[in-house]
Amino acid sequence: MDKILDGQDILLWLNKEHTYMVKAEAGKQFHTHKGFLLFDELIDKPWGSSVSTNLGAIFYALPPLIRDRVLKTDRRTQVLYPKDIGYILYQLGISNGSKVVEAGTGSGALTMSLANAIKPDGKVFTYEIDARSQKIAATNIERAGLSQYVELKLGDICLGISEKNVDAVILDLATPWLVVPHIWQALAGGGVFISFSPTIEQVMKTVYEIEKHQFIDVETVELILRRITVAENRTRPETLMTGHSGYLTTARKVTS
Repeated sequence: MDKILDGQDILLWLNKEHTYMVKAEAGKQFHTHKGFLLFDELIDKPWGSSVSTNLGAIFYALPPLIRDRVLKTDRRTQVLYPKDIGYILYQLGISNGSKVVEAGTGSGALTMSLANAIKPDGKVFTYEIDARSQKIAATNIERAGLSQYVELKLGDICLGISEKNVDAVILDLATPWLVVPHIWQALAGGGVFISFSPTIEQVMKTVYEIEKHQFIDVETVELILRRITVAENRTRPETLMTGHSGYLTTARKVTS
């Protein structure tokens, strides 16, 4: 849609440090440290329109991208960084129609990214052992409009995977090596498995287990993202950066 509708999620952008994902509701205000703005001044306006607060601060109204929804989730658990999510999607090679198994769901950040990639004909089956986390994830996924592409499953994936012939499996949990035998059974031939682990000990145990099964193209990487400050006569890397977040181990199933 080319204009902002009443009841629609919008991303209010003041600057890189201050963005807000809110619902534009007729007759209501949104209060910030820079004053309040009226949603009535944005509804029915084109995306990208600006609005001023009562104190004169200018916000821009943008349509939320999947990256915005991921970063603005209700985070009761640690979520993956965009740098890792982007690599995961690239490595998995999923697209419309793919069947994907995920564990654990957490706050649903990766789940939403997976669902956005496989819609409208694919499905994400996501396992979570904590009912409270799953409830939060369900709310986040529903707000993103992706619920129809996701099946939430409450249970321990270490005990087994009921789905078969899936295109990809992605794990973000403490003991991924315990799931490797189930993953081989669940994947279609040529399917991709990725595990995200914060520690190298987890990686080692996972790779040792992978080597006991028919997987090839096994690789572990760590991604480092460094932002650059661009300004006249002082362009340089930012002082602070996101260093280690975790290790990503990838493998592909073969059958003979």
